[in-house]
Amino acid sequence: MPRTLAGTLALSALVGTAGAVPAAAGAPERVETPVASSSPATDVAESVVRVRIPLPASAGPRPRDCDWLSYLRFRHRNGPAASAEADRILVAQPGVLEGAGAFDGVARNTIVEAARNGRYVEFWALDRRSNCLEDNTGVLAGLAARDPHLAVDYYYRGRPVDGRRFAGYQTNDQVRWLQNVGLAQTVRDQYDLMAAELPDQAARKRKMLCGGHSLGGILTGYFAKWDFDGDESTTADAGYNQCSGYFALDTRIQTGLPGLEGQVPTELVPIIERGADAVRAGLESGAVPRTLSAPAVINTETMNLLAIAGLAARVDPGGRSDLSTYIPASFNTDTTYRLLFSKDLATFLRGSPRVQDFGLTNAAALGGLMDDQSQPLAFIQASVGFFDGGRIVDKDFPVPNDLVRAGLPVLRNLLGTEHKAIPDEPDGPLYRWRNFDDVAGLPYRSKDGTPFTSPAKEVTDIAQLARSLSEHPLDFTEDYFPTRIVTDIALAAAPGIADGAVHDDGIGANPTINLQAGDGIGLGAPRPGDVVGPGYQHLDVLTAAPVQNGGRPEIISVSLARFATR
Repeated sequence: MPRTLAGTLALSALVGTAGAVPAAAGAPERVETPVASSSPATDVAESVVRVRIPLPASAGPRPRDCDWLSYLRFRHRNGPAASAEADRILVAQPGVLEGAGAFDGVARNTIVEAARNGRYVEFWALDRRSNCLEDNTGVLAGLAARDPHLAVDYYYRGRPVDGRRFAGYQTNDQVRWLQNVGLAQTVRDQYDLMAAELPDQAARKRKMLCGGHSLGGILTGYFAKWDFDGDESTTADAGYNQCSGYFALDTRIQTGLPGLEGQVPTELVPIIERGADAVRAGLESGAVPRTLSAPAVINTETMNLLAIAGLAARVDPGGRSDLSTYIPASFNTDTTYRLLFSKDLATFLRGSPRVQDFGLTNAAALGGLMDDQSQPLAFIQASVGFFDGGRIVDKDFPVPNDLVRAGLPVLRNLLGTEHKAIPDEPDGPLYRWRNFDDVAGLPYRSKDGTPFTSPAKEVTDIAQLARSLSEHPLDFTEDYFPTRIVTDIALAAAPGIADGAVHDDGIGANPTINLQAGDGIGLGAPRPGDVVGPGYQHLDVLTAAPVQNGGRPEIISVSLARFATR
């Protein structure tokens, strides 16, 4: 069931009193609703803002909710209530399979740090239009009741919440309209939202900083070069004139995927054009999935599973996890469990021991899903601590640790840098989770004798990660990422895809800060002038705790606050 505006506002246990902000004459309809948060950063106020900016009729039939654009607005409680009076506004594009809630940590930390220096900044975490299809009712209701089973019952057992029933995950046929939501529509959505919220272009140029995480850096690169009125001789509408600077969170502000940026040789353009025609035909017929999806880890159901796991770790971190047994078996969940909790290929093929055979706390289950010593995919990894309580061995699946140690760039970008580890006592002890600031002295070592982790390698508080995954009305993960965004970027040299990216000097027109994860994917090795978070993984640039091990301040948000306010 699409996430309706009324349905979100009805969750009063998590969202404060709804307040529709009257729109000025001729301005788009707008609703801003306070969000109640249990974040320790109590000086930061959060609200969800929705602005009605319809898609063109050519997009095709879609749910009414999808004619609204949304973002999470973070600001300091002592700062101005009106965005136009803030010292700076940071506008952030999420990465692949990310929602607005993923920016919770870096937004709060940056706002608090700027306030220490006497400046009040806002952070706008954008939610892609396709997230209108998500139904967060079960997770939010489960958090309100402090009962993860309520969320599972809603999504899997037909249990209603306040009279609503989950209508199931959207099929490829049901999201047909997303074949028309690609690169051009995504940057247009950002421009229209910024212009609606701050109509004065000179104010946007003076106050706004544009950036993003992961793919968000590439989207920002295209935004900077885009001409939004169709007349490149007029530049007030140009993307680079909506921002005073750019920020890149483990990414680069560039156009094109890694290795594909820059001028395409003329002789390749016809080949790319034919490829673009084939992709369009595939999206139209449904042969090309309209949302990014694959069995295990990357699909709508497993993205929602992360939110449910975060919910369980949020309300009862030390309790014994039963999600792997309480959630009904399905191909997606069973394949995900086998991929993430098999110590080697033989175990994966045999299907035994299963994750259900191990005792894990809710925090340990979440750590197993997202920690850099457990999760095999680098773009989902964070450094949140380590297992404790029983025997731990090398996890040599899907790739043996020996290959990870070899440091091949392709494996680093895909799998990360850390040796993988896994509990090895089925039907044994209850495995607990040691938080990022409690890993000193752990005895667990890889088979080559090196410790699996150390305090210098752990940066994110698992409790705050669990909170970020489960408490926002615009959530951390993205269930329906439009495939066309990626195919448009890959085939941008074909006519009709990125025709609006005409201002070649747009990226260089403003200063950029590059904030890189020391162990992340970063679209390449750190370069001179980059700010590098040591030990950080790809998600850590968004989720790292404000005070790091050894008392160090969190370098990403401190540097971003200084850049925003200088």
